[in-house]
Amino acid sequence: MSSTSTLINEVELQPFQTADVTRHIKEIPKGVQMIQAPAFWEKGQYGRGVKIAVLDTGCDKDHPDLKDRIVGGRNFTDDDGGNKESFKDYNGHGTHVAGTIAATKNDNGVVGVAPEASLIILKVLNREGSGRPEWIAEAIDYAIEQQAQIINMSLSAGAGHEAMHEAIKRAVDKGIIVVCAAGNSEKNEKRYPAAYNECTSVGAVDFSGKQAHFLTENNEVDITAPGVNILSCYPLDLVPNRNEPYKVISGTSMSSPHVAGALALVLNYYQSETQFNRTLTEDELYAQIVRCTLPLGSPKTSEGNGLLFLTARELLAEYWRNNKPDLSQYS
Repeated sequence: MSSTSTLINEVELQPFQTADVTRHIKEIPKGVQMIQAPAFWEKGQYGRGVKIAVLDTGCDKDHPDLKDRIVGGRNFTDDDGGNKESFKDYNGHGTHVAGTIAATKNDNGVVGVAPEASLIILKVLNREGSGRPEWIAEAIDYAIEQQAQIINMSLSAGAGHEAMHEAIKRAVDKGIIVVCAAGNSEKNEKRYPAAYNECTSVGAVDFSGKQAHFLTENNEVDITAPGVNILSCYPLDLVPNRNEPYKVISGTSMSSPHVAGALALVLNYYQSETQFNRTLTEDELYAQIVRCTLPLGSPKTSEGNGLLFLTARELLAEYWRNNKPDLSQYS
């Protein structure tokens, strides 16, 4: 388990790359396809009924692909004079993350990994993309109160903070799985909160499975997912054409929500009557998402258990059916 005695005063967005979208968008983004989410939608009931708390820069509640997914929100920052009811996204990052998790399947725009999941938007980063660890700790406790089942934090800092860490531990004790972006520092170092052992830390690859050049590597990375050139939602007020409110962004901030959305599908499936037929603990949910990975051959410090691939179990089952072991060789 990692630990740190250094305290921080600020949490921020790691550097990330953005690009405008100039064409009409009506598609399942490549990242959503790459992790095999469409093949798992029916089994996972599209994430229906699962509450995911998104701790970020807020969200555009009027975005056509997200307005039906947002079931609540709260502002913990100094934006809008600290008005708790205003979680407007002046930055764009949070809306993009929310879209990857749960953009509605509405035959237009983009589709998220869990397109019927419910989003609780908890704004912990202001319009500049910076926030305080106390804001995050308060938001995590609020997520617990709102009975979130998954928390996504696509943010990071160079050191830990006791109040934030204790809040994460409280969430995990309540059965909430906490998913975090590993970081974009291009170094072998620990970024927080992802480096806390209680969090599920997510690295990033491109669509060919190659490790992202910007990735922060360390021995707390648990899993990797698409994080390069990710298409998702963007606030209507922050795009050149309000009819195409989307952007392409790269960063571990974009890979983390793929895992958060996938967890909603996995949770629904494995808690169903055909599977365990009971509530899974946080440890059990983590174990199930790890089973949905494929090793890519990269160092553990970059890919952890491997690439998120929701149909990995089916691939193993098919291999077993077609390649029964020859036990006679050991006789």
